[in-house]
Amino acid sequence: MGYEIDELPESTQIRALFSKCHKFAQINNIRTTFHPDQFVVLNSPRPDVVDSSISELEHHGEMAELIGADVINIHAGGAYGDKEKALERLVTGINRLSSRIRKRLTLENDDKSYTPVDLLPLCWREEIPLVYDVHHHRCLPDGASIEEVTDAALLTWNREPLFHISSPLNGWNGKFTQRHHDLIDVKDFPKAWQGLRITVEVEAKAKEVAVNKLRIELNSSRIGNRTKDHIRR
Repeated sequence: MGYEIDELPESTQIRALFSKCHKFAQINNIRTTFHPDQFVVLNSPRPDVVDSSISELEHHGEMAELIGADVINIHAGGAYGDKEKALERLVTGINRLSSRIRKRLTLENDDKSYTPVDLLPLCWREEIPLVYDVHHHRCLPDGASIEEVTDAALLTWNREPLFHISSPLNGWNGKFTQRHHDLIDVKDFPKAWQGLRITVEVEAKAKEVAVNKLRIELNSSRIGNRTKDHIRR
């Protein structure tokens, strides 16, 4: 919106409330993360879009710093007819980010343009963790197995890994498998994730209802007994 927190008339109180949120998250072992909107596109060929994206990420960086979030997750952007050059522009955009964003920045594979195989070399080279979205990978396969990508993605993290899960609205045999269901089908939870110490972020429209249902089903089937209790929306 073009203003800073300290320009607001009650900035002191605002910062105090953010500080309370940070302490509450610490005390209750809540991991906080950010996932900026789809209009954040660091590899756009339009300089004005990149500038706006960096400005938006700087805002998220300030919020993340205030509440103690350790992840600011983005997609790679568009391919624009030349994926290799688009990824080069992405790196250029990433290198313009401040340190408070850079140390929290993660990349996620999507369901239209960039698969894990596309992003992993960049993640290793630039030391950016990969948020592995298994639903997106199932919608846009790249020849690598879920087991292979899971192992490779784990190696990109210097803190507890964060992965995404969702289920298709109309099932895997229906149309538009990219669309998210209200709930998670427990069969969509990868066997390769069983027993890992990871944060699994649930992307489902029923939110806490979906999280609790998945947790109960994982525990009852003894799949998730050793997975850290960080399954959340």
